[in-house]
Order: sequence, then structure tokens, then C-alpha cells
Amino acid sequence: MSKILVIAEHDGSKLNPATAKCVACASAIPGADITVLVLAGSAGAVAAQAASIAGVKRVVTLESPAFTQALAAVIAPAVVSVAGDYSHVFGPSTTFGKDLMPRIAALLGAPQISDLMAVESATRFKRPIYAGNAIVTVECEADSKVVATVRTASFEAAGAASAAAPIEALQLTAELPTHTRFVSVTAARSDRPDLQTAARVVSGGRALGSADNFKILYSLADKMGAAVGASRAAVDAGYAANEMQVGQTGKIIAPELYMAFGISGAIQHLTGIKDARTIVAVNKDPEAPIFEVADFGLVGDLFQVVPELEKLVGQKA
Repeated sequence: MSKILVIAEHDGSKLNPATAKCVACASAIPGADITVLVLAGSAGAVAAQAASIAGVKRVVTLESPAFTQALAAVIAPAVVSVAGDYSHVFGPSTTFGKDLMPRIAALLGAPQISDLMAVESATRFKRPIYAGNAIVTVECEADSKVVATVRTASFEAAGAASAAAPIEALQLTAELPTHTRFVSVTAARSDRPDLQTAARVVSGGRALGSADNFKILYSLADKMGAAVGASRAAVDAGYAANEMQVGQTGKIIAPELYMAFGISGAIQHLTGIKDARTIVAVNKDPEAPIFEVADFGLVGDLFQVVPELEKLVGQKA
């Protein structure tokens, strides 16, 4: 039996869907006994959501005012205090997980597998390298603890359980460091779906020409109920915010529909969208690399195509 501890990602009240994808990954390990750990200032609501995920055997919670903000330096020692009896410790390959899991691995003196995308056994896994151009198989020693970040784009979220798993509150025994503290957070607010979990994403590249021109994508996205993304070139040019960047150095996503407007398709960008179910590309250049991966491609001027698409979407609404 493999005892697997999944670290829950949440915003204090709502569980991030990435956690259910980590559970789906963990469930692929033969004999998986899955526990979800929720660290929060008040863990009740998040723990109840975690307990309803299929495959979860139990949920354990650690509550402390120090966990109100997810600071990796503070959370890591607490996770280590719980992880002793577990053979695997999984977290999502998100900003949260990429910050936290290496610290946990270091404190445990354990190997880490980054961007785990497939499970072959309890010690043998697959992960992408070279911007997703190759897949490597890695194997850990049988007696070593495995710490991993799960590539959430590679897994469907685990469904709802027929009955909720039991929830147990643990006592915090770890000494939490005080050298790192929360000061403030500044983030763009939007009523659109979250880019990393949205079923539909409308994305723009440098061909938009300006931040003001990105408004035509916002308008289309609002009609579609979609999130808005951007290529690195568009972000570097100041046309879109950093949190909108899709690609190897941005967000790796797997929406049902990805629509790329004015994006040439550099390999770094394609790495972030390769798991999308349907890719639609609009570009003036018929030789743009993105057409090689697109399910549907249209050679045309995005400034003519986008308004026409918006009209059609409006007629269907």
C-alpha cells in the first residue's frame, strides 16, 4: 500500500480544482491510500470540499493564523511534521506548488519529481523535458519518500465521492519560522473565469499591437464566458498583465477550447497549451507554427475576425 499525502491548494474558502487533479494522479498509484492535508487559518469549509473528492480516504487539517496566507516558508515545516508516515507527498504544479514542494523535499531529504504527468508504478513516473518536446521516465529508489508536483494539465479532476471522507483536526507541533511574513498582495480582479481552470480561453499575441486593442478579446471572452490569456511577447510588450501569460514560463493550461489570435506559436507557448482539447488559431501568416498544432486554423486579420465571431456568439446566446 502507498500512503499518499496531497497538499490542498485553496484561497481560504474555496478549494482549487488543482487539488482534485492531484488526487486523480495519486489514485493511479496501485494500492493508493490518499489523505488530503488542509492548512488554513480556518479549515472547515475547504476540508469539507476536499472530503467530497472521490478517492480521498481521509482529510486532516492544521489550523493556525500563520496559515491564513499561503507562505511556503511557513507551511513547509508544518507539512513535514505530518508527512513522516507517508510514502508520497504530492502538490500541484502551480505557483503555490512550485514554491512549496521543493522546500518540503529539502526538509525531508527526499527526491522531487517536477511536473509529474503519468504514473507507471509507485516509484516510476513520466515527466516532460525540453519544453515538452520529450518525455522522460524517472524511477525513485523503492525505500525513498517521493515528493512531486503534479502537472495538472495532464489529469482530469477526480469526481465527487458517494460519501464524504472523515475529517480529522491535527494539533500543530512544528515550530513555524518567523523570518518570512505576509506584507500585502496586489492582484488584478476580474469577473472572468480563472485562466488556469477555465473551460474556454481566448488568448492574444503581439499582433494585437497595444493594450487598448486587447479590449476586443475581453469583449469576445465576456460573450463566451471565457478567460483571457496572452503570449509572452504580448506580456513583454506591456499589452497584457503578467498573470495572463500562457506558456512554458507562464501558465500551463488544458481548457476544452483554446482560441489564439495573433499568436505565432513559439515552442514555449505551445508547451502551455498542448493539452487543450480543441485549439483554434487565427493568424495572418499562413506559415505560423501554431497552425501545425491547431485543430482549426483561419488565415486572416484578427481585427476583422474577432468582431465577426463576437456577433455570431451573440446571436447564439
